[in-house]
Order: sequence, then C-alpha cells, then structure tokens
Amino acid sequence: MRAPFSTPVSVRPTQRPTGNAHVSYVLPRFTASMVRTAGDLIAPSGKGAGRLCILNYHRILALPDPLIDSDPDVETFRWQMRLLAECFNVLPLHDAVQMMATERMPARAVAITFDDGYSSFHDLALPVLMDYELPATVFVTTGHMHEKGSMWNDMILEAIRRMPATTLDLHELGLGELPLRTAEQRRRTAQVLTERCKYMPLSERDIFTAALQRRAGVALQQDLMLDADMLRTLNQNRVEIGGHTVSHPILAKIDDDAARREIVDNKHQLEAIIGQPLRLFAYPNGKRRADYTAAHVQMLEEAGYAAAFNTEAGAATGAHPRFELPRARPWDATPTMFAARLLRWLAGLI
Repeated sequence: MRAPFSTPVSVRPTQRPTGNAHVSYVLPRFTASMVRTAGDLIAPSGKGAGRLCILNYHRILALPDPLIDSDPDVETFRWQMRLLAECFNVLPLHDAVQMMATERMPARAVAITFDDGYSSFHDLALPVLMDYELPATVFVTTGHMHEKGSMWNDMILEAIRRMPATTLDLHELGLGELPLRTAEQRRRTAQVLTERCKYMPLSERDIFTAALQRRAGVALQQDLMLDADMLRTLNQNRVEIGGHTVSHPILAKIDDDAARREIVDNKHQLEAIIGQPLRLFAYPNGKRRADYTAAHVQMLEEAGYAAAFNTEAGAATGAHPRFELPRARPWDATPTMFAARLLRWLAGLI
C-alpha cells in the first residue's frame, strides 16, 4: 500500500517516472527535456512566481466510446500520466494550494483532479496513478453512493445509445426533432439534451430523464459510482477526497437553504466514511457567476472548507481568490499538444 495522501511528496526538478512506469518515455527524450526547460522558464519556482495547472477529469473509459469524446480511455490516460511524471512536478492539491499562499510553488507545478466520483477512478485510474506514484483529488457527489445508480447525464447518454436509429421528437422542449441515425448524431443529441437539462429545476430534470428512459424501453440502473469501501481505499492511496454536493445541482439555480444542505450534508457524509475532515470543494459545473455566487463561497467557508475550484481554463496563481481557483479539462489527442497546452496555461495563456 502506498503512503497516505498527507505524506509530503518530494519535488525533483527533472523527476522521472518510478515503479512500473520506467519502461519508456511518452515523448522523445530531447523533447521531454525541452518541455522541462521551457516549463522552468515559463513557470519558475520561487517567491511570487508560482503557477499551478490543475487538470480536471471525470470518467476514465475502459475502451474508446464514440458517444463520450470528453473522457479519455485508460490507455490515453496512461500516456498522459506518464507525460506528467516525465515533464512536470505533480503535487497533492491541498499542498499546492498552501504553497501558492506561501509563494513556495515549484516550477512546472501540476495537480490532478476528478469530479463526480465515478467508480472508474478506483478501477482504472488509480492503478495508473499508483504506477507513476502520482497524487490526485476526487470530488465526490454522494447522492448515488448508497444505491446502484448513475448520474442524470449518464441516464440521458445511455437512453440515447439504446434508442432506435430514427429521430427523437422533442418539440415540447423547443428542440424539434433530433437525429439518431449515426453515432455522431447520437453524441450530439446527448450533448444537446445534457446542456438543456443542466439548468432545469431538479424535479423537472428527473421527470425528463425518466421519460427518456421510457422511450428507450429500458430502466437504466447502472452501477457507475464509487461506494464507501472504494472511497476508503482511495483515501489510503494518496487520493484526497473532496466535496461536490449531494445531487450535483447548479447551486445558483436553487435557493440558499437547499444549497447549504447540499454542501453541508455532502461534507458530513464523506467525512463519516473516510474518518477525517474534508478540505477541498469543487462547484458542480463550475462556471463563474453562472453556476455559483458569493453566497455559496461564504457557505463553503462556514462549512470549514479551505479552498474551492471552478472550471475556468488556465493556471491558478496567488492572485486568484482561494475559493475560485481555476481547473480545466485536458483534451489534446497527442502528447506533444498535451504538453504544449499545459505550458501555455502555465505561461498565463488560455
């Protein structure tokens, strides 16, 4: 078993992968050296210079899925983690936030986060992270932990996957007829419905997803989320558990009392499982001004959180408010472009 997350991680300027991950470099050695050199110049260590690039994932797929283009399969995730181990300094997120406050951030600093709490993190991502001895943080929604189920967006996706190859009539939502004849059309249709449902009142969203399942002719009860035993395993293997509400609402779209319950109940439920205080929180969806407000920042402070994260692109710096630190999803398909994007973010370019 690896050391617990709270164990300090040594920071070596040219840290190479360890454990089972030493077999090959994902970039040519000269290119990897150039990435490290550029990173040292762009985001050097030292007082007033620290920048932190926080990566944001959700699911890891066992195999590529034509309907899910935003989440990597495990082989893609492996080369991404190998690249991070070769070229960047990967830090525990809470430690990195403290380093920002004390202006002691190392060069080329990166942190890894996952949202929602999918079981694929435990089954697929954790072994890769352990191979490269990389810490991570998982922000967990607790609403589906105690029963087999999945989040509403996954219900939409799987309903669309199972529908006949015709069209979906959604005039009642003002969407007209959406095509389902090809995999790409299904992907786009699922994306349109997810975006439309994201800002619905929770009760309306539940009604819509149930109706969509009926049209698909199946009652979907996928077991996609982490359970309590998995959380305890993660917590023992350099993975920090963070808060992400109970039911994943857009906080700005519910009343203050409901938002406070979502934040506080989620925190208490997770603390009861792992036996230690939660320190970090991620806003559902995470768009500034649209998805959360100053009132929710205050709720997090009152609940005892130390920092919170949105979904803005770019590197976090000491100039960012501690409860509005940016994270972004890495989507580049090749190692060279993946490394280049991280360097751009660390340079302050978006």
